[in-house]
Amino acid sequence: MNVIETKIPGLLVVEPRVFEDERGWFMEEHNAERFAEAGIEPGVTQINHSFSRQGVLRGLHFQAPPFDQTKLVRCVAGRLFDAVVDIRRGSPTYGQWFGLELSAENKKALFVPSGFAHGFCALTDCELLYLCGHAGYDKSSEGGLVYSDEQVGIDWPTDGTPLVNPRDLGFPTLSELESPFTFGKEERDA
Repeated sequence: MNVIETKIPGLLVVEPRVFEDERGWFMEEHNAERFAEAGIEPGVTQINHSFSRQGVLRGLHFQAPPFDQTKLVRCVAGRLFDAVVDIRRGSPTYGQWFGLELSAENKKALFVPSGFAHGFCALTDCELLYLCGHAGYDKSSEGGLVYSDEQVGIDWPTDGTPLVNPRDLGFPTLSELESPFTFGKEERDA
């Protein structure tokens, strides 16, 4: 696998090795040893799989400590634009965003450490697979950042107004957010 560092510390793009021939293809979705060597959270505590129709925008979501999660996300059907925002207070990249297209065709994955707000918009009908680490889902720990925050300025590749959950529209802007994350505190003791 090829692990590509982004401009934001801890945020990694994973390009798997794909073995392909006339019969089809094979790749490792998760390998704890190789992922740990690359600095990717090796412990999977929960696996989520979602389907979204074209034009849907989900996010930007996070779970507050002690139920914060790492995520390894990959599109397994269709195409989507995945975006994350660094919300770790004291981070040199606080408030900066990173985005890329994930698709069933390109097979790329994005490793999202704890301390980021995560979201995506469906460029086609699509399915997203999330391998979550640290903790399982806890409703009382849900949080978010409004996807349209002009201060953050994510360049969502949408045609018109996306379909967004009303709850997501009510999330705070970055300047209103009381982030529960501090840069350097997201690492766990092994």
